[in-house]
Amino acid sequence: MMRVIILGSAAGGGVPQWNSGGLSCVSARSGKILPRTQCSLAVSADGERWVLINASPDLRHQVNATRALVPVTLRGSPIVAVVLTGGEIDAIAGLLTMRERHCFALHAAPQVLALLAANPIFSALAPSMVPRRAMALGEAFDLAGLRFEAFAVPGKVPLFAERDGADPGRADDGETVGLAVSAGGGGSLVFIPGCAALDDAVRARIASAELLMFDGTLFRDDEMILAGAGPKTGLRMGHMSLAGPDGTLAALRDIAPRRRVLIHLNNTNPVLLPDSAERAQVEAEGWIVAEDGMEFSL
Repeated sequence: MMRVIILGSAAGGGVPQWNSGGLSCVSARSGKILPRTQCSLAVSADGERWVLINASPDLRHQVNATRALVPVTLRGSPIVAVVLTGGEIDAIAGLLTMRERHCFALHAAPQVLALLAANPIFSALAPSMVPRRAMALGEAFDLAGLRFEAFAVPGKVPLFAERDGADPGRADDGETVGLAVSAGGGGSLVFIPGCAALDDAVRARIASAELLMFDGTLFRDDEMILAGAGPKTGLRMGHMSLAGPDGTLAALRDIAPRRRVLIHLNNTNPVLLPDSAERAQVEAEGWIVAEDGMEFSL
């Protein structure tokens, strides 16, 4: 059996975001909705050894809030590895929280490992303690009783790797990956926190999943522009929107994993509000809106 814990369910900035007075952020500060930290998972085959999927900037808080990850010795942790789905700040910054000489393996696509190698701050993770291992797309590997397989997802380079604010265009070569994770021949988790478009290969991965956690960043493509929160569309940021004829709800309506969860939720997304029409719509379509601390068993 595999346990899956959502450590963080929000997009970059979390909910509430430090500099946002938007409706969801105000609601989170007042206790009307649950606050959410930035997106990360913990998965385990035995409940003792845990693998993080992405290392959020909120990692210290997430570990302290999750009983399964709390250390039981003077120096040590149940976390044995980290697997990265991309090189965005909200996926890698938490690695710096893990610099206190704890041994764990770090797995990522070659492009992401190159980004880490190019930034000397990540040398705080000594290679003797934290070996870096490249993931080959489509090649499964075993880790702490779990089987992982990375696959390319349409996306883009990290924001900090863009040049002069110019649109870098779509990347399909592994800058962004999804993960299929399983244990002991059981059903698989398919985790895709960022996806710019659905191609046939990604559809096939989704169709085979028992549990799907999929990019729920924005409800509509121009959401941030309309809210006055930023000048970019969702597509420009490398994310499909939920609504519209080409959105996630329509595209995945006929693909039915047994359980499906919207994760990586931006603070502008109205599905965060339990009484919104948008929340009712996604739930009517069979989607669960992720919350920090949710746990699933496969």
